[in-house]
Amino acid sequence: MSLGFLGAGKVAQTIAKGLITAGAISPESVTASAPSDRCLKQVKELGIGFTHSNKELLRMSDIVFLAVKPPLVGTLLKDVAHDLEDKHLIISLAAGISIDFIESKISSGMRVIRAMPNTPSVIGEGATVFSCGSNVRQGDNEIARNLFSRMGICLQGEESIIDAVMAVSGSGPAYAYVAIDALADGGVKMGLPREIAIKLAAQTLLGSAKMVLQGDKHPSELKDDVCSPGGTTIDAIHQLEKGGFRKCLIEAVEAACLKARKLNEQNYYNNIKK
Repeated sequence: MSLGFLGAGKVAQTIAKGLITAGAISPESVTASAPSDRCLKQVKELGIGFTHSNKELLRMSDIVFLAVKPPLVGTLLKDVAHDLEDKHLIISLAAGISIDFIESKISSGMRVIRAMPNTPSVIGEGATVFSCGSNVRQGDNEIARNLFSRMGICLQGEESIIDAVMAVSGSGPAYAYVAIDALADGGVKMGLPREIAIKLAAQTLLGSAKMVLQGDKHPSELKDDVCSPGGTTIDAIHQLEKGGFRKCLIEAVEAACLKARKLNEQNYYNNIKK
């Protein structure tokens, strides 16, 4: 099984590195394409192949990842449409790009899967949800599941939830980094050295996440377990509520999801007609 990435930027590097590190594929079976050498150094460090020719990449690949920025997908599909073959399984990693949009730009009958992984996939702690187009064959979904599950959890769902997935887990690492940074700032304010504060904050989020995933308690129950009556933690939670902590997170997810839906509904990226 050979993999090709149309695009060699951060998304392609993350997934390629995650799969290679997990032992799911060998570097020799992976190729990335890009019009310039801007990412050549990083690609070479992964040990994978590189080409400027999309046609050459398609000739060498069975599974083809669309890994360019969303505004470039229409132009890319126009460029490669005549070189796509029956052997190709297309997996799109582009946010806000629907399966219908992709299928409208290429030959009918092509197999398309839309996936939304996230950056922790690079260390095997990712979260991916994927959805299948109408032309996928028996076993195509298992190919996607087997690849992405090597980099973390992987779930299959309807395409209608993908924008919400992007807003929760796709963008979620950024929310978590802000939380870690803010917790560390609080620790520094109260006298902790920066290095210690960051490690404590990061490990606390990691440990808390594992308790949610590996246990059977709801997050609110776990929160209550930490809050002793009249104690320090419940006072801290009170301050979070006063500051709108929950409201901010809910509205952040809502904003990201609505932005993706708006772009898709307005055909924002559909600037290339077949």
